[in-house]
Amino acid sequence: MIGWGDVYKVVAATAPLYFALFLGYGSVRWWRIFTREQCDAVNRLVAFFALPFFTFEFTLHTDPFQVNYRAVAADVISKAVIVAVIAVWARFLARNGNGKGAAGWSITGFSLSTLTNSLVVGVPMARAMYGEWAQQLVVQLSVFQAIVWLTLLLFVLEVRKAAIGMYVDVGKTSVVHDAAMPESPVKADVEAAPTGAEEVGGKPSVWRLVKTVAHKLARNPNTYASFVGITWACVANRLHMELPSVLENSVLIMSKSGTGMAMFSMGESSIHYL
Repeated sequence: MIGWGDVYKVVAATAPLYFALFLGYGSVRWWRIFTREQCDAVNRLVAFFALPFFTFEFTLHTDPFQVNYRAVAADVISKAVIVAVIAVWARFLARNGNGKGAAGWSITGFSLSTLTNSLVVGVPMARAMYGEWAQQLVVQLSVFQAIVWLTLLLFVLEVRKAAIGMYVDVGKTSVVHDAAMPESPVKADVEAAPTGAEEVGGKPSVWRLVKTVAHKLARNPNTYASFVGITWACVANRLHMELPSVLENSVLIMSKSGTGMAMFSMGESSIHYL
């Protein structure tokens, strides 16, 4: 039975998250502290520094040899079920003549329902409700999501762009565009083709799509955080090594800003979409 003490633990773990979100919202909506350009700068700080170090710090301390394969399998099955439901829905719309835009909404629905921000919100809640083992489970699923599901999502997005004639050839992207990094690695991938890149009509080869996905993954710092973190975790747990304290503290000082900055950024960004 859930007692009041358990309820308090959950509230105590989640309330600070929404406090940071409230501050971000209020700083733009009521207090006018940040302009739109300054909000973009905060978003870039979160996307390229705070969240990658936050992900990296959790990944460093996971044990890849103690992965809960049943949880990973359940995650795969749940996503397969959602894909099946969305496919049936898209096919139903196509049969009734309302299939225009079904592919785009299918991708959006899948990403919103399955690719959650589990590290930022899930870790505090899981740790408060179930303890350390639940936190490790959330971290394992988050790493699996970053390495597998986000990669597949990027590939599907590029296939869709090719199908509707919006394919972007990364090899012909201007240097100016590369210098101006997007405000969020994930947001940039789900939007339309960026300005400054050359749109190529027709259907490119699969190989060209793979190059495009690899290029975008190479520009996403969360990709490096996940791969480097899991690589070190494998080596450290196999050879019983520890990260030098100077490196540990350097990662930790940036990681501590991850949760608060992410929620603050969500709060200030939400004002532009309401």
